[in-house]
This record gives sequence, C-alpha cells and structure tokens, in this order.
Amino acid sequence: MKAILMAAGMGTRISSETNKPKSLLPLKNESLIMHTVKLLQKNNIDVYIILGYKGYTLREELKDMNITFFENPFYEVTNSIASLWFARDLLDGEDILLANADVFYTQEILDELVKQQDEVTMLADSSRIKEGDYFFKCEGNRLIDYGKELKEKDRSCEYVGIAKISKTFLPTFKKQLEELVTTGQYNFWWENTLYSMKDEVDIIVKDINGYFWGEVDTKEDYRRILDYINS
Repeated sequence: MKAILMAAGMGTRISSETNKPKSLLPLKNESLIMHTVKLLQKNNIDVYIILGYKGYTLREELKDMNITFFENPFYEVTNSIASLWFARDLLDGEDILLANADVFYTQEILDELVKQQDEVTMLADSSRIKEGDYFFKCEGNRLIDYGKELKEKDRSCEYVGIAKISKTFLPTFKKQLEELVTTGQYNFWWENTLYSMKDEVDIIVKDINGYFWGEVDTKEDYRRILDYINS
C-alpha cells in the first residue's frame, strides 16, 4: 500500500505565525510530519510527500527517512488537486491512502482505514458536527453532500482529511483528476475529484467517532493535539 501526503499548502491561518509548514509543528518528541511518516512506515506503507511551501524544510526534517518527494512549484496559485496531479503516475497498482499532511491520527484510525474494502472510503467523525471545518451529509454510510457551509441540520459528520482508494478504482479516479486539472480546475482540493463523481460512485464514509484525531488549522487545533499527547 502507498500513502501520498499533501504538504504543499501554505496553511496561512497558522503558518503565518510559525513561519514554517504546519506539518513541522512539534509534538512531544517529534514533529507532526515525522509522527505520520513513522506511523505509516511501521505499517509497511510506502510514503510519498508532495511539497510546495518551504519544501526544503520538510526535506531536511525527513532526510533520514525512506521517502519519495514530489514538488508542486505552483502551490501559491493552485490547490491540492494540482499537487496530486504532479504525482499522478503513482495512481495505479495498489491501494492508496491519500491524506493531508496536517492531520494527526493514531494507529487505531489507520487500522480502521486499511481494513476497508470499498472502492472509496473517506474518514469522518460524527461527534463533531456543531463546530468543525468541513462537513459531510450522509445517507447511511454513503456521501450525498459536503461543504464548509452545510447547515447544522444537514451535517452527519466532520471530514477528517484522510481517504483510501482501492486499486480497482484508481484508473477511474486518475482519469477524473486529469480531466479536472487539464480543464483549468486546479484550484480545487484533491477531494473534489471524488466529490465530482458522488452521483455515479458510492463514496463510503467511515465514522471514527471515539478515536482521537486533529487537523491543524488554528492554534486551538494545535493545543488540542498537544493536550491529548501530553495526557
């Protein structure tokens, strides 16, 4: 299994204060990105990282790890769909985990994702619908709507920032990714590749309510992760 981590973005809400990629924020004994890489490699998952904003700092942090890097030189004027496009040749052969590099998660969450057998699985948390960054509306476990502005009554869960795509679905996913980027829709998130197919494909949402995770968008997000680790 491969894991592709999106680490090109500037993360302006918090990086402007830290002056470095937010995936380099320190946890207890290591950076967030180091925690993620070690977790994945411990599970025999090959790691690929797409760099952009101050990518040299991530290369330096991970210089002793067995990682393949890609670069999105247009990170300032594109979004993560363009970052994934630069690594599109990886989208074949075996199941792929796609994740935003600013997400903290645990072995238990990785176990839940790896064992999923559907063509597409996206992780979400049903305990976080009142406050959050990006929400899903589901029928059963199938995604039917999404967005930052979903009304609370329509929210089923908050998206975690991690997904798994099966090797059998990768050709379809790759074709759609290329279609969106080559028609100028490079300001989307990589997840929009999936969202654009939701009416033709069952996008399964796996609820990880009960497990701890955190996406670092604000100082409050970061403090919450630190409190968990230190406890």
